[in-house]
Amino acid sequence: MRVMLVDDHLIVLRGLKFFLNTQQDIEVVGEAENGRTALEKMEECSPDVILMDLMMPVMDGVEASKEILQRYPEAKIVVLTSYSDQDHVIPALQAGASGYQLKDVDPDELVRTIRAAHRGEKLLHPKATQLLLTEMNQGHRGKSAEVPFRLTKREKDVLYQITLGKSNKEISAALFITEKTVKTHVSHLLSKLDVHDRTQAAIFAMKEKMFEESSS
Repeated sequence: MRVMLVDDHLIVLRGLKFFLNTQQDIEVVGEAENGRTALEKMEECSPDVILMDLMMPVMDGVEASKEILQRYPEAKIVVLTSYSDQDHVIPALQAGASGYQLKDVDPDELVRTIRAAHRGEKLLHPKATQLLLTEMNQGHRGKSAEVPFRLTKREKDVLYQITLGKSNKEISAALFITEKTVKTHVSHLLSKLDVHDRTQAAIFAMKEKMFEESSS
């Protein structure tokens, strides 16, 4: 996969490039010192995944993520930052980040996060997951507890598979339905649960203890 690195610290860029280029399935195709430069290099570099810092001059990571995904919706953005507080995590995820890791992350975990983003899945640092769960709790406070039960049986089946971390292809095989049908069910259940993505849907399901009997 093709990866672009975006960070305003040269030593970070060099370290990341050296490490990622040791991975057989990863090619670093571009580097940028701020979000604006990253945006300008998108056409030239055509990255599959952008590894994005948050705090940078000229254009920060959140604004850059919004702009990039608006122009290149197929791109995947993984945030790599030193910040794990709500003021940074939530805006980054709302901007469309496909992953969120801290700069002290184990290198192998960072590679796993990049590969997951490339597959259309999300891996988040535990602190980011906790903040996302808190945000969802606040957002759903006062809403009907019967929301999950407005899902059809098949939508619940798909949601359960999502909580197991399965991709659309894997869900398709498990439920003996086409990937196109899986995508339709996913779209419907996200709308019904009033969440933005699969990660939030899985967290919602776990918070509501929807599948405790299934996993026992």
